[in-house]
Amino acid sequence: MSLTNLFTAIYSETMLKKIGVMFAVFVITITANITVARYVHATTIKTKQITVILQEFSELSGDDLSNQDIEYYIDEGVKDRRVAVLKAFFRKYDSPLYDHADFIVKVSDEYGLDYRLIPAISMQESTACKFIPHNSYNCWGWGIYGNKITRFNSYPDAIETIAKGLKKSYIDKGLTSPEQIMAKYTPSSNGSWARGVSSVLGVIE
Repeated sequence: MSLTNLFTAIYSETMLKKIGVMFAVFVITITANITVARYVHATTIKTKQITVILQEFSELSGDDLSNQDIEYYIDEGVKDRRVAVLKAFFRKYDSPLYDHADFIVKVSDEYGLDYRLIPAISMQESTACKFIPHNSYNCWGWGIYGNKITRFNSYPDAIETIAKGLKKSYIDKGLTSPEQIMAKYTPSSNGSWARGVSSVLGVIE
Protein backbone atom coordinates (compact mmCIF):
# COMPACT_ATOMS: atom_id res chain seq x y z
CA MET A 1 0.00 0.00 0.00
CA SER A 2 1.38 3.39 -0.99
CA LEU A 3 1.86 6.11 1.62
CA THR A 4 -0.95 8.15 0.05
CA ASN A 5 -3.38 5.27 0.28
CA LEU A 6 -2.31 4.63 3.86
CA PHE A 7 -3.02 8.25 4.87
CA THR A 8 -6.34 8.12 3.01
CA ALA A 9 -7.35 4.96 4.84
CA ILE A 10 -6.34 6.42 8.24
CA TYR A 11 -8.21 9.66 7.46
CA SER A 12 -11.34 7.76 6.40
CA GLU A 13 -11.26 5.61 9.54
CA THR A 14 -10.79 8.70 11.72
CA MET A 15 -13.69 10.49 10.04
CA LEU A 16 -15.93 7.46 10.48
CA LYS A 17 -15.07 7.38 14.17
CA LYS A 18 -15.82 11.08 14.51
CA ILE A 19 -19.14 10.67 12.69
CA GLY A 20 -19.96 7.72 14.93
CA VAL A 21 -19.18 9.72 18.05
CA MET A 22 -21.20 12.72 16.81
CA PHE A 23 -24.18 10.48 16.00
CA ALA A 24 -24.00 8.84 19.43
CA VAL A 25 -23.88 12.27 21.10
CA PHE A 26 -26.85 13.36 18.97
CA VAL A 27 -28.92 10.30 19.97
CA ILE A 28 -28.04 10.72 23.65
CA THR A 29 -28.95 14.42 23.53
CA ILE A 30 -32.31 13.75 21.87
CA THR A 31 -33.09 10.96 24.34
CA ALA A 32 -32.15 13.17 27.28
CA ASN A 33 -34.32 16.00 25.98
CA ILE A 34 -37.30 13.69 25.55
CA THR A 35 -36.80 12.31 29.06
CA VAL A 36 -36.60 15.79 30.55
CA ALA A 37 -39.69 16.90 28.62
CA ARG A 38 -41.67 13.91 29.87
CA TYR A 39 -40.53 14.55 33.44
CA VAL A 40 -41.48 18.23 33.26
CA HIS A 41 -44.88 17.32 31.80
CA ALA A 42 -45.53 14.69 34.49
CA THR A 43 -44.40 17.08 37.22
CA THR A 44 -46.67 19.83 35.88
CA ILE A 45 -49.67 17.49 35.81
CA LYS A 46 -48.91 16.24 39.32
CA THR A 47 -48.56 19.81 40.59
CA LYS A 48 -51.95 20.71 39.15
CA GLN A 49 -53.48 17.62 40.77
CA ILE A 50 -51.93 18.49 44.14
CA THR A 51 -53.26 22.05 43.83
CA VAL A 52 -56.79 20.77 43.24
CA ILE A 53 -56.48 18.35 46.17
CA LEU A 54 -55.27 21.14 48.47
CA GLN A 55 -58.15 23.34 47.35
CA GLU A 56 -60.61 20.55 48.12
CA PHE A 57 -59.12 20.07 51.58
CA SER A 58 -59.13 23.80 52.30
CA GLU A 59 -62.90 23.71 51.81
CA LEU A 60 -63.47 20.81 54.17
CA SER A 61 -65.27 21.62 57.37
CA GLY A 62 -67.54 19.88 59.85
CA ASP A 63 -70.51 21.71 58.33
CA ASP A 64 -69.94 20.35 54.82
CA LEU A 65 -72.48 17.58 55.22
CA SER A 66 -75.70 19.13 56.36
CA ASN A 67 -78.46 17.12 57.97
CA GLN A 68 -80.62 18.06 55.02
CA ASP A 69 -78.20 16.36 52.62
CA ILE A 70 -78.12 13.23 54.74
CA GLU A 71 -81.86 13.13 55.39
CA TYR A 72 -82.46 13.28 51.64
CA TYR A 73 -80.97 9.82 51.21
CA ILE A 74 -82.71 8.46 54.27
CA ASP A 75 -86.00 9.66 52.78
CA GLU A 76 -85.03 7.89 49.57
CA GLY A 77 -85.06 4.59 51.41
CA VAL A 78 -81.46 4.30 52.63
CA LYS A 79 -81.88 2.58 55.99
CA ASP A 80 -78.30 2.79 57.24
CA ARG A 81 -77.43 6.37 58.13
CA ARG A 82 -73.76 5.68 57.42
CA VAL A 83 -74.59 4.93 53.79
CA ALA A 84 -76.56 8.18 53.61
CA VAL A 85 -73.58 10.08 55.04
CA LEU A 86 -71.20 8.57 52.47
CA LYS A 87 -73.58 9.21 49.58
CA ALA A 88 -73.89 12.85 50.60
CA PHE A 89 -70.10 13.12 50.90
CA PHE A 90 -69.34 11.44 47.58
CA ARG A 91 -72.00 13.45 45.77
CA LYS A 92 -70.46 16.68 47.08
CA TYR A 93 -67.10 15.73 45.56
CA ASP A 94 -68.58 14.14 42.42
CA SER A 95 -66.89 10.83 43.22
CA PRO A 96 -67.54 7.55 41.38
CA LEU A 97 -67.56 5.92 44.82
CA TYR A 98 -71.06 7.37 45.24
CA ASP A 99 -72.51 4.20 43.71
CA HIS A 100 -70.53 2.03 46.12
CA ALA A 101 -71.32 3.72 49.45
CA ASP A 102 -73.38 0.77 50.66
CA PHE A 103 -70.63 -1.69 49.68
CA ILE A 104 -68.01 0.34 51.56
CA VAL A 105 -70.12 0.19 54.72
CA LYS A 106 -70.77 -3.53 54.24
CA VAL A 107 -67.10 -4.41 53.70
CA SER A 108 -65.99 -2.14 56.54
CA ASP A 109 -68.32 -4.00 58.89
CA GLU A 110 -67.02 -7.35 57.66
CA TYR A 111 -63.41 -6.42 58.40
CA GLY A 112 -64.08 -4.41 61.54
CA LEU A 113 -63.03 -1.09 60.05
CA ASP A 114 -64.30 2.40 60.76
CA TYR A 115 -66.59 2.92 57.74
CA ARG A 116 -65.02 6.36 57.22
CA LEU A 117 -61.46 5.09 56.79
CA ILE A 118 -61.64 3.84 53.20
CA PRO A 119 -63.35 7.04 51.96
CA ALA A 120 -60.91 9.21 53.95
CA ILE A 121 -57.86 7.55 52.42
CA SER A 122 -59.37 7.83 48.93
CA MET A 123 -59.87 11.54 49.52
CA GLN A 124 -56.29 12.01 50.66
CA GLU A 125 -54.78 9.93 47.86
CA SER A 126 -56.91 10.95 44.87
CA THR A 127 -59.58 13.45 45.96
CA ALA A 128 -62.09 10.59 46.08
CA CYS A 129 -60.96 9.06 42.77
CA LYS A 130 -60.58 12.26 40.72
CA PHE A 131 -56.91 11.55 40.00
CA ILE A 132 -56.06 7.89 39.51
CA PRO A 133 -54.00 5.88 37.00
CA HIS A 134 -56.04 5.12 33.88
CA ASN A 135 -58.21 2.01 34.14
CA SER A 136 -56.83 1.18 37.59
CA TYR A 137 -59.83 1.78 39.88
CA ASN A 138 -57.11 2.53 42.42
CA CYS A 139 -58.18 5.59 44.42
CA TRP A 140 -56.02 4.74 47.41
CA GLY A 141 -52.47 4.74 46.06
CA TRP A 142 -52.47 1.07 47.03
CA GLY A 143 -49.41 -0.73 45.68
CA ILE A 144 -48.29 2.25 43.61
CA TYR A 145 -44.54 2.76 43.79
CA GLY A 146 -42.74 4.72 41.07
CA ASN A 147 -43.71 3.09 37.78
CA LYS A 148 -45.43 0.16 39.47
CA ILE A 149 -49.22 0.47 39.47
CA THR A 150 -51.59 -1.97 41.10
CA ARG A 151 -54.77 -2.22 39.03
CA PHE A 152 -58.13 -3.63 40.03
CA ASN A 153 -60.96 -5.05 37.96
CA SER A 154 -63.55 -2.70 39.46
CA TYR A 155 -64.19 -0.37 42.38
CA PRO A 156 -65.77 -3.19 44.44
CA ASP A 157 -62.69 -5.34 43.77
CA ALA A 158 -60.47 -2.48 44.94
CA ILE A 159 -62.59 -1.75 48.03
CA GLU A 160 -62.61 -5.40 49.09
CA THR A 161 -58.85 -5.80 48.58
CA ILE A 162 -57.97 -2.62 50.43
CA ALA A 163 -60.33 -3.34 53.33
CA LYS A 164 -58.74 -6.77 53.72
CA GLY A 165 -55.24 -5.26 53.50
CA LEU A 166 -55.99 -2.55 56.04
CA LYS A 167 -57.38 -5.14 58.44
CA LYS A 168 -54.50 -7.61 58.09
CA SER A 169 -51.51 -5.29 57.73
CA TYR A 170 -52.58 -2.34 59.86
CA ILE A 171 -55.51 -2.75 62.25
CA ASP A 172 -54.52 -6.24 63.41
CA LYS A 173 -51.01 -4.95 64.06
CA GLY A 174 -52.24 -2.12 66.26
CA LEU A 175 -51.93 0.58 63.62
CA THR A 176 -55.31 2.22 64.00
CA SER A 177 -54.86 6.01 64.09
CA PRO A 178 -54.10 8.05 60.94
CA GLU A 179 -50.62 8.79 62.32
CA GLN A 180 -49.88 5.12 62.97
CA ILE A 181 -51.23 4.05 59.60
CA MET A 182 -49.24 6.77 57.83
CA ALA A 183 -45.95 5.51 59.27
CA LYS A 184 -46.34 2.33 57.22
CA TYR A 185 -48.71 3.39 54.43
CA THR A 186 -46.63 6.36 53.31
CA PRO A 187 -43.57 6.69 55.57
CA SER A 188 -42.10 9.55 53.54
CA SER A 189 -44.99 11.87 54.45
CA ASN A 190 -44.15 14.83 56.65
CA GLY A 191 -47.43 14.41 58.52
CA SER A 192 -49.72 15.96 55.92
CA TRP A 193 -51.15 12.54 55.00
CA ALA A 194 -52.36 11.89 58.55
CA ARG A 195 -53.71 15.42 58.86
CA GLY A 196 -55.62 15.05 55.61
CA VAL A 197 -57.13 11.72 56.58
CA SER A 198 -58.04 13.06 60.02
CA SER A 199 -59.76 16.05 58.44
CA VAL A 200 -61.96 13.82 56.30
CA LEU A 201 -62.75 11.53 59.23
CA GLY A 202 -63.97 14.62 61.05
CA VAL A 203 -66.23 15.61 58.17
CA ILE A 204 -67.73 12.16 57.63
CA GLU A 205 -69.59 11.75 60.89
